Amino acid sequence: MSPLMIERLWGALFDTLLMVSASAGIALLAGIPLAVWLVTSAPGGILESPRVNRVLGSLVNGFRATPFIVLLVALIPFTRLVTGTTIGVWAAVVPLSISATPFFARIAEVSLRGVDGGLIEAAQAMGCRRWHIVRHVLLPEALPGIVGGFTITIVALISSSAMAGAVGAGGLGDLAIRYGYQRFDTTVMAVVIAILIALVCLIQFAGDRYVRWLKER
Repeated sequence: MSPLMIERLWGALFDTLLMVSASAGIALLAGIPLAVWLVTSAPGGILESPRVNRVLGSLVNGFRATPFIVLLVALIPFTRLVTGTTIGVWAAVVPLSISATPFFARIAEVSLRGVDGGLIEAAQAMGCRRWHIVRHVLLPEALPGIVGGFTITIVALISSSAMAGAVGAGGLGDLAIRYGYQRFDTTVMAVVIAILIALVCLIQFAGDRYVRWLKER
């Protein structure tokens, strides 16, 4: 590849990492509270509220059921309102975050539901407040599963960011489409695929190691 193409490749990699990092951070900050509300407001939960649970569950299911490429287009007016543009890295962060948050919330919800009910009952018997139970029982016990789910979410975001690149978001997906596919440059396409595979393997390896450490400590 030419020096110019290598420079573009580095720029595209940086854009992809920026998109994924920002979207993953937002999904983490919004997804965990959403998962906690889904668990605690469920029938039998410590903050039982069936109506709230049904509304939250319906919203989460609605966003999860929408294919990302459709969500990307449907959110164009909202993206323009938030970022002032519909192309570029920060414009892609909006739909990526909205897509990843319910996905991660459902995975975190499964981990929170797997916490031993006996621990919650013991905490209640000791007079712990509800949010103390969430902070000191539910979240610490479910942490390995939450970390594993967050790793899966980041991997899914890498895939979605490449898809967003096809509609002007930039990043490795945009580079692969414009220079690899449209200009029939198989070298660029192969390099982009190799980088994406390496990113996924690295993130999955790091996530698995961290989960193992949390379980053994």
